[in-house]
Amino acid sequence: MAKEFIREFNLKDIVNLRNPKVVVIGGGTGLSSILRGLKNYTNNLTAIVTVGDDGGSSGRLREDLGVLPPGDIRNCILALAKDENLLTKLFDYRFSQGELSGHSFGNLFLAAMDGISHNFYQAISRTSAILHIKGEVIPVTLNSMTLCANLANGMVVEGESNIPQVVMDEATEINELFLKETDIEAFHYAIRAIQRANLIILGPGSLYTSIICNLLVPGIAESINESDAKTYWVSNLMTQPGETKGYTQEDHYNALIKYLGNKDRIDTIIQHNGTVDEEVRNTYLSAGQKIIEPIKNLPGTEVITDNVLTVNDGKIRHNADRIAEIIFENYIK
Repeated sequence: MAKEFIREFNLKDIVNLRNPKVVVIGGGTGLSSILRGLKNYTNNLTAIVTVGDDGGSSGRLREDLGVLPPGDIRNCILALAKDENLLTKLFDYRFSQGELSGHSFGNLFLAAMDGISHNFYQAISRTSAILHIKGEVIPVTLNSMTLCANLANGMVVEGESNIPQVVMDEATEINELFLKETDIEAFHYAIRAIQRANLIILGPGSLYTSIICNLLVPGIAESINESDAKTYWVSNLMTQPGETKGYTQEDHYNALIKYLGNKDRIDTIIQHNGTVDEEVRNTYLSAGQKIIEPIKNLPGTEVITDNVLTVNDGKIRHNADRIAEIIFENYIK
């Protein structure tokens, strides 16, 4: 019946009629990528973003100015911008020379806006208004957030950007992820968004440093577990050196469940099963990255397997448009 209804009416129109509140939790390029697909279906979209980044331009601004890292926030704002215009290109512009080398204009703008705002969230909101975004971008916390890891070889590593590098250098793996701060609190707007959500989407993104890191913030995992929202996990396409080398899809899922604290909370998994050009596959294999084989069956959890991979300029990425279509088709059925 639902499929016949979808044939008669445009999927986007049906989603707009239901107007679900959609919350996506993550960070990195995976989060901003999927937002570009979801925004085509709904304006009622909230991105909850990690602020644990301490590398690159974000890390420098964090150290020099004490501002929360703006990089992932900037990428999400740009992903939700209604139009790709001169202003969005300006915010994405990265300096290549002088003392500003490596900084993007958008990162500097957010840092400056933070300086004239009540807090970082107000800086984000003001910047979002300037770019007329569809939806809302919320930091997972307004507190300083330092990611740490206990490794299998007994080492303890501090700093989001250091963890993958040390794991690779030491040829070890992550045993336990934790936050250095003991007094950190989830931002109350992030909690409210989760509580009001009809759909919650985890991923895609780096398993530990983009997704699980959000679940470490007190109140986030608890709010997800208490929510009545349908919860999706968009699984990764490739293993990642320094985080998930040698992981199966089941290993990814079990790690996520460990920090979520509820084996029954993931309602639906979306995973890839298509083919990849052999030349592209071999390029990734030479860099220590392997295509993840899909889970065939997971009792109690719906598993959707589809071709959700695309290749742009030789780089493997999630097909955000197809993933968004799958999520909303599944939601309204």
